[in-house]
Amino acid sequence: QVQLVESGGGSVQAGGSLRLSCAASGFTISYYCTGWFRQAPGKEREGVAAISAYGRDDYVDSVKGRFTISKDNAKNILYLQMNSLEPEDTAMYYCVASDSFSGCSSTWYSGTFFSDWGQGTQVTVSS
Repeated sequence: QVQLVESGGGSVQAGGSLRLSCAASGFTISYYCTGWFRQAPGKEREGVAAISAYGRDDYVDSVKGRFTISKDNAKNILYLQMNSLEPEDTAMYYCVASDSFSGCSSTWYSGTFFSDWGQGTQVTVSS
């Protein structure tokens, strides 16, 4: 059974940094596409970043140059380093995984590509 447990969320001021972690169990992240989504109150779910089994990463335009997705295959943990945070980054952040595909679909940002979702960790950025 796949389990994804996020941690590292919190409250920061604009310009600050946070690192989110996602501990995976029940499958091996090095074999599959994984990523991060977020959802702010009253807004649609948004794909933030994804990384393939081979380490190829992709980002939504609004976070490019500020966020970095990475993974520690030995520890089976996915990370999202978030720098230069803006109030618009405030949202619940979810770790996601595809337990079937090593590459990330070109439409990964739609969310339907991923079969497993964590419970989320809240990120709040104040101005």
